Amino acid sequence: MRKVITYGTFDLLHYGHVRLLERAKKLGDYLIVGVTSDGFDIARGKINNHDSLMERIEAVRKTGLADEIIVEEYEGQKIDDIKKYGVDIFAIGDDWKGKFDYLSEYCEVIYLTRTQGVSSTELRSNLRKLNLKLDGAEGLKDKYLNECKYVNGVEVNEKEHDALFLFSHPTDHYVRLKEEISKGKHVLCESPVTLRLSQYDELKKLTKEKDVVLMEAIKTAYSTAYNRLLVLVKSGKIGDVVSVDATCTSLSDTRDDLSIKTNSIVAWGPTALLPVFQLLGTEYKKVDIVTKLLNEKYLYDGFTKIDFIYDNAVASVKVAKNAKSEGELIITGTKGYIYVPAPWWKTEYFEVRYEDQSETKKYYFQLDGEGIRNELSAFAKSIESKMDFSHISEDVTKAIIKIIEKFYNKDFIEL
Repeated sequence: MRKVITYGTFDLLHYGHVRLLERAKKLGDYLIVGVTSDGFDIARGKINNHDSLMERIEAVRKTGLADEIIVEEYEGQKIDDIKKYGVDIFAIGDDWKGKFDYLSEYCEVIYLTRTQGVSSTELRSNLRKLNLKLDGAEGLKDKYLNECKYVNGVEVNEKEHDALFLFSHPTDHYVRLKEEISKGKHVLCESPVTLRLSQYDELKKLTKEKDVVLMEAIKTAYSTAYNRLLVLVKSGKIGDVVSVDATCTSLSDTRDDLSIKTNSIVAWGPTALLPVFQLLGTEYKKVDIVTKLLNEKYLYDGFTKIDFIYDNAVASVKVAKNAKSEGELIITGTKGYIYVPAPWWKTEYFEVRYEDQSETKKYYFQLDGEGIRNELSAFAKSIESKMDFSHISEDVTKAIIKIIEKFYNKDFIEL
């Protein structure tokens, strides 16, 4: 089997990138694509990437041309990769002609003709501005307004907007979403998107009729550390996952005016449920909800615990706005486990631990804007490219809504 390897930033993936990957693919039987990390790009003086690393990896994956995708993170890695993967051919665009001749000592080097008339630099300079309106709590609005400044192609415009970032009270979501989508507006909506699955299905049908994007917002899904954690788990680093335990709590609410406050399961539930559904899937055999209500009329829960049973695993989620516990994430596997310290939902650090403590691996990743700017970037790119760059699949979105709906149907045990 002849192995081919190529590298690139693949920012704003375009036809030229795809043509290069197609030609590289034809040179052998197995194509490895190295996507350059943000840190390595910055070290090389390239600081104007439009897309995050995870978005660029996802764009390459969606071409269906890469048999394997790796991350290029340091100078000299190309030689290491060629040796590690037993590469026969190194392929790169001819704009780099002569630059990588030194690699001919390790494998065949081929420079591929570059597609003329298109480049990421040109695309970045010609991107259509997305006029975004922010709709929600004033405290959050200030935070999101600040993060918008870091996202190419996004401009906050409260008067004339193409898209809406909705982070109002969840009970308002359905009406506001229907109103905006009916007007042909794209919407990024804080999770849960709706409180009823039937409402979500109705809205998704409407988005297809109006040809607009409706994307769920859970900023944790866009943090670099969390995404690398998912990759490590799915690669078998800790063996088969047998348990996921996620806790998200705060002492942010009192019993005053609970009718106007977001309850615990809505405020924290989507975040805590995210790793359960993304690691174990959405086809659980059984789920039980136990809750402590502070206000039965408004179904305001001060504390809620959700337990899942799968065919070969279990999961437990604890959420609270009127109780406090360690906000950690623990993923238990048959070979080891992953520990993410509090607050795990905006972590820059986690550990992969084994029986032999000397084998413990510590991972550090910079968290810019709590994942919000990557979330906004994915939203803008989905609109611009008419491709889905969300980090949350529709089955996960629906699974979250189903749990929320189960709660609002009072299908729980009350403490």
